[in-house]
Amino acid sequence: MRRRVMATSACLLFLLSACGDEGGGALTLPSRGPKPIVGVILPDQTSSTRWEEQDRPLLTQAFNYADIEPFIENANGDETKFVQIAEEMIRRKVKVLVTTPLSPAGGLAVQKRAKEAGIPVIDYDRLTLGGSAEYYVSFDGVNVGQLQAEGMLSCLGDKRGAQVVEMEGAPTDHNATLFAQGHKAVLGPMYESGALKLVKTQSVDGWKPDIGGPLFEEILNGNGGKVDAVVAGNDGIAGAVIEVLKKKNLAGKVPVTGQDATVEGLQAILRGDQCMTVYKPVRDEAEAVARLAIAVAKGDLDGADDLATGNLRDPVARRDIKSVLLGATLIKKDNVRRLATEGVVKAKELCVGDLAAVCASQDIVGG
Repeated sequence: MRRRVMATSACLLFLLSACGDEGGGALTLPSRGPKPIVGVILPDQTSSTRWEEQDRPLLTQAFNYADIEPFIENANGDETKFVQIAEEMIRRKVKVLVTTPLSPAGGLAVQKRAKEAGIPVIDYDRLTLGGSAEYYVSFDGVNVGQLQAEGMLSCLGDKRGAQVVEMEGAPTDHNATLFAQGHKAVLGPMYESGALKLVKTQSVDGWKPDIGGPLFEEILNGNGGKVDAVVAGNDGIAGAVIEVLKKKNLAGKVPVTGQDATVEGLQAILRGDQCMTVYKPVRDEAEAVARLAIAVAKGDLDGADDLATGNLRDPVARRDIKSVLLGATLIKKDNVRRLATEGVVKAKELCVGDLAAVCASQDIVGG
């Protein structure tokens, strides 16, 4: 799988700025005006803060600018609600349905209904294995996993036989499978040669930190309290791992990876508790899916096909899906400043309390 980076549109990038509606309980029904409607179903508000803080406002502004009526709802981690939202969107005759499935089963159920109604589907950030989506927009998952493994190795140094625990994401999320493939590509040969020792690979249901923490603690205790490095699937799981390590007086001594470049994850990196994270520019991903959805909603299928930069193989459906696969960046302590400079994170939110001095030493300043 090659890293794919989509060309940006200056106009749309200007409009994709963080402001907009909050996720709520009742459906926010669109007007019944003449504008074409695009339906978007976000997955939850717990696996990552990005869905409500970034994706919703970015997509809302992009669709409004293109004279498209946005119908954006959050399933809040509920499979039943996910399907109910989709059914209402289909009833409202959306021109295209953009979904981030909670699981392959839920995604398949929704895509079946959409196909029967003649409504095209774009899988956003997560692939519905065995599904029928016309397009897929996400980051190069294998590459993300490789960055995590490479970052962990750079923090671990030359410690032959180092014991590694892999805390992977949700087993129902194909992204977690792709990340694990990236981990295996880098670390697999080292496990086989004895350069590293794999203690255990553990999936974490729903990417939930409150599940991941106890699971990691059980693994750690079962290994005599010994661990030299932890590959954690995202910053949330990493945070739960770090809390366990603190109880064992191991925080800062054991490299822990992450993903998503959350404020909490970046703060852990500045404190020295977390080794690295992976920055995936949500703005780029939102722009990519918005451009695709707008083209499809306006009937410009040739234009939509031109936006797809490659294909991703669905091993269950045994078909290639027209895709946009975006690149990611490895973030360690020495380049956290870049994210503050680019406005990805605000220095005043990052550099609080005990981190003020650390930020000053890293030249992280500003609003």
